[in-house]
Amino acid sequence: MDRLLKDYNYHLRVERANSPNTVSSYCSDVEKFLTSCKKAPQDIVPEDISAYLATLEGLSKRSQARLLSSLRNFFGWLILEGVLKDNPCDKVDSPKLGRYLPDVLSVEEVTDIIESVSGDDAASLRDRAILEVLYGCGLRVSEACTLKMSNIFFNEGFVRVFGKGSKERLVPLGDMARSALEKYLQVRPQAEAGFEDVVFLNSRGRGLSRVWVFNIVKRQALVCGIRKEISPHTFRHSFATHLIENGADLRVVQDMLGHENITTTEIYTHVSTALWQKTILDHHPRR
Repeated sequence: MDRLLKDYNYHLRVERANSPNTVSSYCSDVEKFLTSCKKAPQDIVPEDISAYLATLEGLSKRSQARLLSSLRNFFGWLILEGVLKDNPCDKVDSPKLGRYLPDVLSVEEVTDIIESVSGDDAASLRDRAILEVLYGCGLRVSEACTLKMSNIFFNEGFVRVFGKGSKERLVPLGDMARSALEKYLQVRPQAEAGFEDVVFLNSRGRGLSRVWVFNIVKRQALVCGIRKEISPHTFRHSFATHLIENGADLRVVQDMLGHENITTTEIYTHVSTALWQKTILDHHPRR
């Protein structure tokens, strides 16, 4: 099994160019399943997969669907390798999922969180710049953590971002994000070897982790008295929602967010409608 998983890992990393997080997640799902099933992959039948899913008590429908997707991808690879002829996952029903509507912040809440970071020290200027970039450019937290100095073009007014699958896109750099970045870069710590091109550094000159950025967002939200369950990704959701509410074209938002499929971007039209509906009902004379 170890040899098989190593080959699958190589396929995901090199041939599919998946992100490290995706590779880790897929391989972990497959390893747990094969360990539990105790069968060779070519002997696995749909009933084995259904039985395994049934043993995972408490697993949400969304998590079950993600696990089934991991296994379907794995068996699809085995078909490409000539090990299997059919994918056993094709005969396993995927859990029915409701439409997922992400939590969003209002423009006022975003502003409050960003402006709650005060001070002219390096850490404060860095944290404010991170928040401005997360919202102002709609970046994923991993994209913000790996943002490179060489990919910021102040004169041209954009940043080059490498998203999922190392796909490149250009994102406009707004005035607020640009100003925050320029102020931070004036006091940016000396970088350790290997981190010279990384924009956001800790006090030791190393890059920030996603958990570090998550903690920055949670801390500043609490400072503002915002009790919503938010994360760095909430800034991205809010950014996209506010663009669409202000009349931005869906295709433009899709390109800026780096969504491969426009149906992913369309979720924000549902968020916008949900907010509109809530506003009407909250103020309805017959509520």
